[in-house]
Amino acid sequence: MSIYLDLFFTFAKVGVCTFGGGYAMLPILQREVVEKKGWATDEELTDYFAVGQCTPGIIAVNTATFIGYKYKGILGGVLATLGVVFPSLIIITAIAAFLSNFAEFPIVQHALAGINAAVVALIASSVLKLGKTNLKDAVSIGIFLVGLALAFFLKLSPVVLIVCAGVVGYVARTLAGRKEGSK
Repeated sequence: MSIYLDLFFTFAKVGVCTFGGGYAMLPILQREVVEKKGWATDEELTDYFAVGQCTPGIIAVNTATFIGYKYKGILGGVLATLGVVFPSLIIITAIAAFLSNFAEFPIVQHALAGINAAVVALIASSVLKLGKTNLKDAVSIGIFLVGLALAFFLKLSPVVLIVCAGVVGYVARTLAGRKEGSK
């Protein structure tokens, strides 16, 4: 039973620290799930995050569900999901009850501006960690650079970019494997 409580409370800790959405939670997830608990590897976390991006729903919830399921099956997936959602439910309920009364106060506006700046730093940290883990060869670097340019200049949907990157990665790796096999 303590394993299941540990799963719930680990993801509740991630959920309480996740300001700014799923991207901001990646370094926290990496520290808690990969480094501290060993429930997933960096590569698995990246895979779960990518699949979580492509599936309907909130990326943080999807990723927690995948990790919980991998670690402890269906019950693990449910508890990880409940854990990551629980703090947000409590915090959002409290904010909804009081924010409209205080939203115009300069101290609240300044605090939110500070939180937004910290979220940008967390996202940048996630990008750097993901880059170190995944951009290991010319194909992955090329896919990254083209995807970045398409997202920035053409504002393509993330789903389209991810599906196209998956197809290009599959084709490039398949062709590379055939070249290796013919030598």
